[in-house]
Amino acid sequence: MSNIGETSDILAQRKTYNAGLSQVSDKSRATWFPLLLLALLTALPALQLVGNYNYLIHLVLYTLCYVVMASGWNILGGYAGYISLGHNVFFAVGGYFAGMVFARLGISTIIIAPIAGLVAAALGYLIGLITLRVRGPSFIISSLALVMIFRIAFENWHFVGGAAGVSLQANDMDVQWAKLPYYYAFLAMAAFALWASYRIRHSKFGLGLRAISKDEVKAESAGIDTRFYKVLACAISAFFVGMAGAVWGEYLTYIRPNIFLVILISVNMVLMCILGGKGTVAGPALGAVLIVAFNEFFVATLGASAVNIMATGVIMAVALMFFPNGIIGTLAKHRKLPRILNWD
Repeated sequence: MSNIGETSDILAQRKTYNAGLSQVSDKSRATWFPLLLLALLTALPALQLVGNYNYLIHLVLYTLCYVVMASGWNILGGYAGYISLGHNVFFAVGGYFAGMVFARLGISTIIIAPIAGLVAAALGYLIGLITLRVRGPSFIISSLALVMIFRIAFENWHFVGGAAGVSLQANDMDVQWAKLPYYYAFLAMAAFALWASYRIRHSKFGLGLRAISKDEVKAESAGIDTRFYKVLACAISAFFVGMAGAVWGEYLTYIRPNIFLVILISVNMVLMCILGGKGTVAGPALGAVLIVAFNEFFVATLGASAVNIMATGVIMAVALMFFPNGIIGTLAKHRKLPRILNWD
């Protein structure tokens, strides 16, 4: 009888959690918009036929990279509620694995990316078995410690170049088109990450993760294997971040600890999800677009200085004052979510 009661609580929590997002009916969900956006982004490089838009291509590519990573982070941090500041470890593992294969065997990281993602996922599973025994601040601290451990390890691992890293060969395409393979790789990964996020959110697995986020003790009492769910979420999350790291290394033409293992990368993933709407499908993508746009605008107007960082922080603080549940979550709660942002 106790388990039945706890199960009812979990279902009630699910209804409460989804109340805002579910208030927009299926008919008003703009399923066409993500497809239109995908088509527009696919056609965007055609601008190169009429001028030099390399900077624009780079900005969109960079944003798509973060869409992949933030959507991956959202599976563990948004759906399961475990805030990790160590996900750039998987970014580094994917980058180093694919980068070293490319450097030694000449196989493009775009081809190796799924395998690099699986390597990162395997590491994520093992790390999850250890770190997900704790929760709250203890888990956050353990994820930070993970970054420090891996940075020291990579800086002293001579096989991968130590602190100096390894240079990777640039592709031999004309400079006007050289970014396109990586652009389309990130576009494909971003589309896959968002699709996977949607599928997970609407699965039994996703329901279990959200139950864990609300009350892990009650979720376990209801019969959910919370440890397995958390560890699997960590592995899936690491998969997407690892894939992004694989392609990013070749795009930069070098792999180095201070490129992958800096806390700002993990912080960006977290901020993007919080600003856009943690635990939603479109939230990480919207957050990635906004934060990259904020950063670029302030760098262009204020320069790459502490003032730029402060200005971005002020914008974030003000935005979260008006959107405490993120933009998607807050608008949905007040029944003001535009159709084009209702991807859930």
